[in-house]
Amino acid sequence: MRFKPVFFHGLLLACVCLWQTCSVRVPGKYQQIATVDAEATKQTKALFANLRTVAKDRILFGQQDALAYGVGWKDWHKMKSDVDDICGQQPAVFGWDMGQIGKKSYNLDTVDFQQMQGWMKRVYKMGGINTVSWHSENYVTGGTSWDVGDRVVAAILPGGSHHGVYKKSLDDFADFMADVEVGFLFKEKVPIIFRPFHEHTGGWFWWGKGHCTPEEYKAIWQFTVEYLRDVKGLDNLLYAYSPDVFRDEAHFLECYPGDAYVDILGVDNYYDFSVRGNVEDVAKRLRTVVELANEKGKVAALTETGVSGIPEDKWWTEKLLKQIKTDPIASQIAWVLVWRNSRLDHHYAPYPGHPSAPDFIEFCNDPVIIMEDRLPKIYELD
Repeated sequence: MRFKPVFFHGLLLACVCLWQTCSVRVPGKYQQIATVDAEATKQTKALFANLRTVAKDRILFGQQDALAYGVGWKDWHKMKSDVDDICGQQPAVFGWDMGQIGKKSYNLDTVDFQQMQGWMKRVYKMGGINTVSWHSENYVTGGTSWDVGDRVVAAILPGGSHHGVYKKSLDDFADFMADVEVGFLFKEKVPIIFRPFHEHTGGWFWWGKGHCTPEEYKAIWQFTVEYLRDVKGLDNLLYAYSPDVFRDEAHFLECYPGDAYVDILGVDNYYDFSVRGNVEDVAKRLRTVVELANEKGKVAALTETGVSGIPEDKWWTEKLLKQIKTDPIASQIAWVLVWRNSRLDHHYAPYPGHPSAPDFIEFCNDPVIIMEDRLPKIYELD
């Protein structure tokens, strides 16, 4: 049986009308959710609201580059991870990085950008969460993020000598994000948690301590948000502010760009788990982050942490989980993310045969910890 052209065009028109009707943002429960982008997609607003709810009594576990490679393997095709190989569950949160976007076909950790888009879509389809950092190049020298010379932030601000170079980089970033969508006829943008200019309380990145003023940091953050949101039209981003370790609330907020520009308050804390730090300070810093997040109506998170090599067999339960649970306020974080598993001498989660693997299984099975298989419907509102 053949469809007549008129019938086909009518059917197509009806589908388009249905799509337009379905894509209209629902007033009330979605519009009332206060995100940086007031016109964020329904799924993005739901993600923000549900993360706030989850943080009250549960914590999502995440890892950087978990699907791209692990210790002793690299596979572009399978949904494999060292985490899954150990405990039979994927992480709930998946970290990625945009370093070298627009410059090469792969990022600074050799993850192919096209493959990354594919993984982000698959994570979304299985109900997981994607969060993105950006170890961006030095826009003045062309060096890496660790090339701290030449006052880069001042140079890329509006009116600066390299402002155009920075805008081109944001264009590349926006083009990448615009393609992270699912569906055939009815396209749905994948919500992304974007965490730029992280660890600025340290001095190892060109946007960090000693390389720009607090006013310059705030200005480049605000410009970045406004450009991606208002000029490029990205309405599927949540913005995460994540300094490295800090002394107190005032230090945490020294470079804070304002409530109108931040959805998530985080902290990157490797130091307190190192031999130089004091593990008891983990909860103290998290308490500050959670209290500020609650006060401002934001989400709190431990955005990066871990110990390379995991030298203690009971590190997962006796250090990480214990410190988070020590303080009932500090434990109200939406997620914790450990860094990547690159090789035998640089990994932040166990791999099969690692001495901490049994303890990691216990950690994953703790009622507080949520892996992918126990995720609520994070992109929907009741």
